[in-house]
This record gives sequence, C-alpha cells and structure tokens, in this order.
Amino acid sequence: MGGTPGTGTEHLTVERVGATLVLTLNRPAAKNALSPPMLVGLYDGWLAADADDDIRSVVLTGAGGVFCAGMDLKALAGDGMAEGGYRDRMKADPDLHWKAMLRHYRPRKPVIAAVEGPCVAGGTEILQGTDIRVAGESATFGLFEVRRGLFPIGGSTVRLQRQIPRTHALEMLLTGRPYTAREAEHTGLIGHVVPDGTARAKALEIAEQINACGPLAVEAVKASVYETAEMTETDGLAHELAQGWPIFATADAKEGAKAFAEKRPPVYRRT
Repeated sequence: MGGTPGTGTEHLTVERVGATLVLTLNRPAAKNALSPPMLVGLYDGWLAADADDDIRSVVLTGAGGVFCAGMDLKALAGDGMAEGGYRDRMKADPDLHWKAMLRHYRPRKPVIAAVEGPCVAGGTEILQGTDIRVAGESATFGLFEVRRGLFPIGGSTVRLQRQIPRTHALEMLLTGRPYTAREAEHTGLIGHVVPDGTARAKALEIAEQINACGPLAVEAVKASVYETAEMTETDGLAHELAQGWPIFATADAKEGAKAFAEKRPPVYRRT
C-alpha cells in the first residue's frame, strides 16, 4: 500500500536507463504539483537508488514540459491521501515529505536535475537538494512564497545562500519574482542551459560520464563535499583524508590504474 519501493506511483514514474534511475514527476495536468502519491514515490525512489549497487546515478525530471510548480496543499489536505495507503505511509513517517523533497535526506548517489518549464516554489526547493542541474532555455525558477504571505520552509533560507551569492539568494527570497534559466545560470543555481526539450538528454549524458567512474570513489567524493562544507579548512582536510584514503586500497582503484595503463575502459565492481 502507498507505493512499492522503486516501482513508482500514479504521480511518480520510475525508469531505468543503464546504470541511471530516472524519477519523473508525472502529474502534468497539475504542473507536477507535489501530491502524496508523488512524495511517497519520490522517497521510495531515493531509497531504491541507494539500495541498488547497480544504480550509480539518479536523474530527476518532470513530465509534460514542466518540472514542478510546488506543493499541492489541497491534495495534501484532501481525502485523496487515503487512496493507495498514502495517508498511512505519511502518518507512519511524519518526516516523509521532507525526505522526499531532499530536505532531510541526502542520497549517496549523485542526483542530476533535468528541468523543463516551471520549477518554482517547492520545485526550486527540491532543486537545491540535487547535485548537478540542467535546464531548458525556457525554464523558470523562483521562490514565490513571500508574495503569498508564506515562508519557503523547504530549506531555501538556509541552503540558497550557501549555493549562490547571498545578494542573489536574498533577492530571490525577498522579491518572490520569477527567474529565467539564463538568470539562474548566471547566479550559479543552474549549471547548464540547453535547448528546450533536451534537458533530460543532457542530464543522462552527464550521468553516463559519472557512471563510467569508480562508484566507490564517486560516492566518497560526494560525501566529502557535503560533510566538509561547514568545517574549517583544517578540519575539512582531515576529514577528506579519512574519507578518501581508504578508496586507494580498493580493488576498484587498482582496476582503474590497470585500465589506464592498458588503455581500456575500466570494469568497476564496487570492491
């Protein structure tokens, strides 16, 4: 009930593309607004990706040329939560929606966002929990909460200023205005702007580059980046050594060196 881990729900599609798990917000008629089935499917998708050693990366995108227009408060409060056991799932874990939105959960696998169309309010908040971000040129971003007398409680007042310059973060937070993809790229919120309709393809291209690398090394590097972000340089460097040095003793590290010497693609086995 309430979704089987890794299989998706009526509002969240799960697809395997090689070693990449693609999670698609699939409620385009409602601009992919976050609903209980979507949140449960998202959380289960993160768990499924981390539990499967054959999955090396995740792409998060939206169906119908839309990423996500934020939270559907009506759906969250309505009787629809009872359908499929979603009310039971969310009652059993009151933190589930925050984990789904990557506020209280960080996948150990790299997460690449492929954004088309609106990515606003809760959509922009989820975006801040992803690692690498690609957007179609007509995509739009923004945190509209203050315009409605609300607070962007999905983590934006904490995370945004750590991801882009504070002046840009405060302007986005305090004006509640929409941002174009080029503006988002200029601030550093987005890494790539591509022609409309190609964000998913670009995200999968990046995922393939990640998938070709040593998975133990990739996961350790991601962990080190986040875990040292708020440390002093001295503490961070010490943590980096503790995190990274064991990677050199792995069979994958030896395979990487051997493959390089033999001028062939490496075959990594997470050992």
